Amino acid sequence: MFKKLFLSLLLLLPLFAHAAGEPYTQNKLDALNKSGQAALVFIHAPWCPTCRAQDAVLDKLLPTDEFKSFTTLKVDFDGQHDVVKAFGVRYQSTLIVFKGGHEVARVTGETDRDKIAALLRKAL
Repeated sequence: MFKKLFLSLLLLLPLFAHAAGEPYTQNKLDALNKSGQAALVFIHAPWCPTCRAQDAVLDKLLPTDEFKSFTTLKVDFDGQHDVVKAFGVRYQSTLIVFKGGHEVARVTGETDRDKIAALLRKAL
């Protein structure tokens, strides 16, 4: 019985997988911006199917040579209300890219690999 339950849970793990990234703090973003490093702020919710689709795309894009310089900071849409409000975001599944200390582009709800790659390129 326990073995079946364990195996069932293992099969569900990909549904809860998330793209690499660290929890957002203003200090982390400030440090990235000061260093001039490309930064991606991902405003997500674990229950959001669009966010999970974005996670899958980012899991493939971010490790590539082209985008490995990015640091991803994840904002919890449900738990970091002040941060969400400060970014002027109304919906989860928002991707915001920074270069040289400035926001250069953002999208909401985008799951197309080529369009997300084009967004990331704006910060390179």
